[in-house]
Amino acid sequence: MKTGESQGRPWAKWALIGLAALFLGVMLVLPLIYILTVAFREGVGVFIAAITQSDALKAVLLTLGTMLVTVAVNTLFGLFAAWCLTKYAFRGKRVLSALIDLPVTLSPVTAGLIYLLTYGRQSILYPLLQRLGITIVFAVPGVILATIFVTFPLVSRELIPVLSAQGTQEEEAAALMGAGTWTIFRRVTFPHIRWALLYGVVLCAARAMGEFGAVSVVSGHLSGKTNTLPLYIELLYQGYDFTGAFAVSALLVVMSVIILILRSLLERKGDKARNAH
Repeated sequence: MKTGESQGRPWAKWALIGLAALFLGVMLVLPLIYILTVAFREGVGVFIAAITQSDALKAVLLTLGTMLVTVAVNTLFGLFAAWCLTKYAFRGKRVLSALIDLPVTLSPVTAGLIYLLTYGRQSILYPLLQRLGITIVFAVPGVILATIFVTFPLVSRELIPVLSAQGTQEEEAAALMGAGTWTIFRRVTFPHIRWALLYGVVLCAARAMGEFGAVSVVSGHLSGKTNTLPLYIELLYQGYDFTGAFAVSALLVVMSVIILILRSLLERKGDKARNAH
């Protein structure tokens, strides 16, 4: 549509805005309002009691701990994978790129089953793990591994387009001047990718915090041990503790909103930094 036509039909603009607002209201705003309404319908005291129960606090700690480990691992992996795919030419490059995207195409439940079959009692690795005293399935390590698996493309996929657009000329020039690998990364590469890296970290953190399917399969739903916040919410809901379930859901929503605000702030700073250059 031409600019003149779009300006001559203001109703089209307002119709699209209204349609978008209606969709967001039905799909996002109303559910959030309902969650908060149910969470606080029996009073603030009941809400605080629900989110400060022992199992709830353990679920919060496990969720945050899993998120931190996942972000740390996937940040390193994302940097290495993006660097490898954009700075080097080798056979199997497309295969490696496709494998990195595999968790995006797989159902999270399937990802959980993969780890269950790989490290569970029926696995050929189980006797070795048992002799070493390592428990993965139905334990915290399984929760962390499943979360890492479903989130590990997020950081690398934010970095790859930026590194591809940057090219290799600046790094090659720095290498010819005698700079080492770490110096080249710190002084030349990192300033170009820092905002994309931060976006990827925030997305990875948000995804890790809300992961349900894969974690549900490998966790065993052990109360106070392997239940993350999404699993704990399901446990409360199935136990007909609707107020508690919605109270913990409200807590998870608040944590998600904090991450969303952080992402918006990072985007704003990133835009300012790009405009300054």
